[in-house]
Amino acid sequence: MLERILSGAQTGADRGGLDAALSRGVAVGGWIPRGRRAEDGRIPVRYVGLTETPTADYRDRTGRNVRDSDATLIFTRGPLSGGSLLTAGLCRKHRKPCLHVDLAAAPDPLAVSAWLRDHVVRVLNVAGQRESKAPGLQAEVAAFMGRILAAPAPSL
Repeated sequence: MLERILSGAQTGADRGGLDAALSRGVAVGGWIPRGRRAEDGRIPVRYVGLTETPTADYRDRTGRNVRDSDATLIFTRGPLSGGSLLTAGLCRKHRKPCLHVDLAAAPDPLAVSAWLRDHVVRVLNVAGQRESKAPGLQAEVAAFMGRILAAPAPSL
């Protein structure tokens, strides 16, 4: 089902998605700001397959990742705000499926897997809160995405 995970590689949700994919041999990619800019400095080189945008503007990379994916999962703890809210708006603008996964509400990974199947998602954009806004989110998203990536394919 999922062939590739895209992300802007910001701390938190973005990197959690990449971490899960890399640990399970799923291809990764995505657009990142020029200079590999993130809130903690330069995006580590272990995050391979990423392409720098012509600008250092976070909004540019966000729009490109939404546009280049089949759908987007936005991980937060609580309601959408800031860049997560922008991502949801860009999904609407580009008519791309988007699912907000509020980890504070104990979502079911099997329900999210079913949503991905229903939308025939092969290239998934993973976005959401930064680590500074939700400490520990990167590990939580990596674990949640790991369960999705490990879920057995449905029988036909």
